[in-house]
Amino acid sequence: MKNLQKKIPMKIKTSPINALISALFTITLSSFSHAKEAEQVEFLNPTGSASKLPFSEAVKVGNQLFLSGQIGLSPETKRLAQGGFAAETKQTLDNIKQTLERYDYEMKDVVKCMVILTDIKNFPEFNNIYQKAFASPYPARTTFAVESLALDAQIEIECIAAK
Repeated sequence: MKNLQKKIPMKIKTSPINALISALFTITLSSFSHAKEAEQVEFLNPTGSASKLPFSEAVKVGNQLFLSGQIGLSPETKRLAQGGFAAETKQTLDNIKQTLERYDYEMKDVVKCMVILTDIKNFPEFNNIYQKAFASPYPARTTFAVESLALDAQIEIECIAAK
């Protein structure tokens, strides 16, 4: 009981019920702490030119995979997909799918998306394309518009997946 009193900065009466409550509280906190410590954090990057960027392609924490924002760059040309907003959006979603698969996840594992558009007027077109990339039940999602994105992209999507 003396050890327990040192860890918790309050006086604990030595009645059996108080001792039991204190012990359960300490065990719960200890278990939670050890569970969090056991989750490994992996910073994931493909080999090649993308690995030289100052951010990770994905970070895995336990069963969750956090993807960096994806834009509509063609893997072959390293340029934005040609053909306007729709082509760029489809390429962005394809890049997400490829990244997920690289780390043994699927589109159905995505639980949250953050969508950034450079023109909110593109939202209806985006929404139609998005509905074809994901099946119901859809991931949670936030969508907003900004003035500009990297490489003059029209869309960027960041996702979180979980198994």
